[in-house]
Amino acid sequence: MKFKLIALLILMSGLQSIAQEIPKDWMLKSPVDGVYGMDVDGAYKFLSGKKSTTVIVAIIDSGVETDHPDLKDNIWVNTKEIANNGKDDDGNGYVDDINGWDFIGGKEQDVHHDTYEICRLYKLYSEKFASANTSTLGGDDKMKYAEYQKLKPIFENDKKEADEQFEFYNQLYSSITKLQTEMGIKEPTMNDLDRFKTEDKQLATAKLILQSILSKGNSVSEVVYELEQGKSYFEGKSKYGLNPDYNPRTIVGDNYEDASERYYGNNEVEGPDAMHGTHVSGIVGAVRNNSVGIDGVCENVKIMAIRAVPDGDERDKDVANAILYAVNNGAKVINMSFGKQYVYNKKTVDDAIKYAMSKDVLLIHGAGNDALNCDDVKVYPNDQMLDNAIVTNFLNIGANDMSGNTASFSNYGRNNVDVFAPGVRIYSTMIDYKYEYLDGTSMASPAACGVADLIRSYYPELSAAQVKEIIIASAYKPKMKVSLPGSEKKKTTYKKLCKSGGLVNALNAVKMADGLVK
Repeated sequence: MKFKLIALLILMSGLQSIAQEIPKDWMLKSPVDGVYGMDVDGAYKFLSGKKSTTVIVAIIDSGVETDHPDLKDNIWVNTKEIANNGKDDDGNGYVDDINGWDFIGGKEQDVHHDTYEICRLYKLYSEKFASANTSTLGGDDKMKYAEYQKLKPIFENDKKEADEQFEFYNQLYSSITKLQTEMGIKEPTMNDLDRFKTEDKQLATAKLILQSILSKGNSVSEVVYELEQGKSYFEGKSKYGLNPDYNPRTIVGDNYEDASERYYGNNEVEGPDAMHGTHVSGIVGAVRNNSVGIDGVCENVKIMAIRAVPDGDERDKDVANAILYAVNNGAKVINMSFGKQYVYNKKTVDDAIKYAMSKDVLLIHGAGNDALNCDDVKVYPNDQMLDNAIVTNFLNIGANDMSGNTASFSNYGRNNVDVFAPGVRIYSTMIDYKYEYLDGTSMASPAACGVADLIRSYYPELSAAQVKEIIIASAYKPKMKVSLPGSEKKKTTYKKLCKSGGLVNALNAVKMADGLVK
């Protein structure tokens, strides 16, 4: 089937990129040197001798490993709260919130998997309209039914494909691990495979696939790792994300329909899987110059961990409360490496964004990884409010690679994506005190966030709106043609892909900030 061929090509392409040598610190380097990073190193040379102030940055994500050796010294600590005494010492409504808060946790456990918003809407609407006379619907119900008619075939196709993809990856993973067992070799070479004879069709197929992939210079362990990742991803989509009967919200114990409810959750900010949030945190603020691991973008920063993003789509109520918590507890910049194409309660999130704007807090958001034109397809959250007003404290970030080209997966939009930043093969902190390369606008967003933190640290007199405009206006503008995301053959320019027409550049940004305050 077509989707199986696509999946295998993606697998092989991904493995090929692993084999390439990628500098671990390329995002800190300068385009002048032919590495299209943000010239963070140049920014620090320019800032040498200048004083900085500590900036609190909130990471709204899956959780953060707060004791990671390269993060622990830069983790925010709520000094007004006494740890583990079971009291709300600072009176902010959250008990023992030492390093942040978990809005998807309950008294006994935390939400790990959740459904996608399209799945939740599908279930809501299918139940609502199951016995309704749809020919007599009017007003809001008529609009919701029309939305249901559009999303129903999309959901059902996505569900079918996720089920098939999970079966494909699961079978291929089983076949290759079975082949390893039959051969008695965990890491067979091409010669080992050539010598291995079998009449078992499953093993013969696995042998052919491995021979094809190994011919590109990859190892069996890399193949198995990628298959494990694919199997896990599609299992999550099939069993949880696109399963209308799955509802983990009872874990939280809130009244989900009450969007005004704010005081729920727990203080366990790491959660069951902090991989994503830990990687994002390291990009922003891994301790610099400590001879450990990596250097984050911003040196004088404190990371506030706010858990609101499960394995699945975040919920609008949780996102709004996470923003409110961050603002009310001192964050000046908020990173949001998440997003979705369907929305349940946009007003709640809009109100939180507007509140952040009133308190001079800047929000940085990853544009998304579906190679979509955000001028044509809405991705939430965004800077356009329900009344069509555009807020001034929201940056939407696309992703570029080390060569200056666009990331093939990155969303774009001349009007609705502001600027691109490093988001391909980004090396950062990982759970269990490790480090790893990851791709995504989820990585580009904290890269840009780190630059925003840097500006707010050295030039605290500048407003959130000014920092946003500086990052856009100071972008480095490559002269070469780049690929239209989603198409290697179609070429375009960054001017047609984002508002700034270029890439985040820390040196240009701090120079511009310096000129504004003099």
